[in-house]
Amino acid sequence: MNRDAAERVAQWLATAEKPVVFTGAGMSTESGIPDFRSPGGIWTKYRTVYFDEFLESAAARHEYWRQKSAGHREFASAQPNSGHRVIARWESISFIHGVITQNIDGLHQIAGNQNVLELHGTAREIMCLDCGARCDTEAMVQEFLRTDRVPRCAACANGRLKHATISFGQGLPVQVLENAVAWCENSGLLLAVGSSLV
Repeated sequence: MNRDAAERVAQWLATAEKPVVFTGAGMSTESGIPDFRSPGGIWTKYRTVYFDEFLESAAARHEYWRQKSAGHREFASAQPNSGHRVIARWESISFIHGVITQNIDGLHQIAGNQNVLELHGTAREIMCLDCGARCDTEAMVQEFLRTDRVPRCAACANGRLKHATISFGQGLPVQVLENAVAWCENSGLLLAVGSSLV
């Protein structure tokens, strides 16, 4: 961003009421996480496992876990980049109200943002679809890599576990979506960063 553009954004942030930042996959590419659509992105490497398939088929659940585990190390070691840190700083000095993100990497929170709405959930947690229990991703991925078996929920003894992300065919979390709409309606500025808005 050139100096004139940076000054223009600073002016917008300084004068708008409750600015909100909206981020997409391009926000995290500098952190080593490829976006989904570009060459080498997730969608070019793997067959999509739809949510209804995951629910109905043990084979689909295994394929889902194979894909997620294959990309886990690169994802888990990613660190916030300068863009994440700037946005966290903006929130800390009340330049922005918060961040609405399509990203599932948790890098905004690691950078220091407190007010984050994750439209597509987070890959940093595993959730049981049957009882709602949550746990850290690392241990579950390691179990799958060690055993080549899909982990089951310890809390309810047999629940179906998946990353706490939104899969194709799965509805967005209603409360998160309603909060995001309310933030946008009450904001004088929506600054989109790293998203094609497709």
